[in-house]
Amino acid sequence: MPWNTQGGGGWQGGQGPWGGRPGGGQQPPDLEEVLRRGQERLKRLLPGGGGAGGYSGRAIAIVALAALGLWLASGFYRVGPEQQGVVLRFGKLDRLTGPGLNYRLPWPIEDVLTPEVARVNRIEIGYTTAGPGLRGGRRELPEQALMLTGDENIVDINFVVQWKIADAAQFLFNIRDPEITITAAAESVMREIIGQTPIIQATTEGRRAIEARVREMLQQLMVEYGAGIEIQEVQLQKADPPGEVIDAFRDVQRAQADREREQNVAEAFANDIIPRARGEAERLLQDAEAYRQEVVARATGEAQRFKTILAEYQKAQDVTVQRLYLETMEEVLRGMSKLIVEAQAGVGSVVPYLPLPELQQRRAPAPTQGQGAAQ
Repeated sequence: MPWNTQGGGGWQGGQGPWGGRPGGGQQPPDLEEVLRRGQERLKRLLPGGGGAGGYSGRAIAIVALAALGLWLASGFYRVGPEQQGVVLRFGKLDRLTGPGLNYRLPWPIEDVLTPEVARVNRIEIGYTTAGPGLRGGRRELPEQALMLTGDENIVDINFVVQWKIADAAQFLFNIRDPEITITAAAESVMREIIGQTPIIQATTEGRRAIEARVREMLQQLMVEYGAGIEIQEVQLQKADPPGEVIDAFRDVQRAQADREREQNVAEAFANDIIPRARGEAERLLQDAEAYRQEVVARATGEAQRFKTILAEYQKAQDVTVQRLYLETMEEVLRGMSKLIVEAQAGVGSVVPYLPLPELQQRRAPAPTQGQGAAQ
């Protein structure tokens, strides 16, 4: 802005800001003049208006001591219960302090930062519930949420990462923006794992395994970065197909459920009928084997009996023939009513006979008569 050199306007009657006139160009400031004016103003502010030299010197000393005391007192600072103090000496990490009242050398020698190391922070990926105009709702972020699965399907993933500061020094000096770093790393890890997982597993029973793998890999990544961050938990909020195809996907899921149900029914029937058939076949085989052994044993016994009878027959033929005849008749007539008639009885005479069945019936008492006799 040009100085006004006419009519006493401008800087003190046409002079520049350093006391000279601007006619011959701008002149550099006179440092001695500036220091002298500063001393005069300080003397006017001190008590006594700058009287005796000794008195003004004592006042200056008192002011200097007071200023030094205030400067030293500014080194006290308080660290909250959820915070940790990080003391910097000339911008370099010097020490860490715990909660409570602490002291550091005043600025600019030392400075202190107090990050909240006990607070659990939350980052939403795939959606957001914060921002202007939401009013408690949520807004989808498809550029983060849409991911490709292992079987080349698209899935809409929303998840939350909970983290806290594990090492305050690493957290402050190794990463610039922790939320952006965690968001990018978590999205990258989730995309890698979803890219190896089929869509059915990602949307149903595999969600817990995905959360555990993402947390483990994300924590390993934070350690490699030296971020001083501990990943507390990863929670899948939503894992569904995109809204445009979700109805068709649910139809496919119902068809697959029906197929699995029919397969389970068929497998149950097979598990019931096949063991039963195998048991029946095994029983038939065992019965056949038992019958074979019985027939062979019976034939072997008959052959051995024949050999024994033959040996006896060769020793005494008449006796053996008579015995065989009697045994055969006994076998034939067993269980039949028998009547013995004497062969030498004369004609016209009384036929002598022995009614064996009637004799047996007489000799065997009836059950009712036996019970009455006992009583």
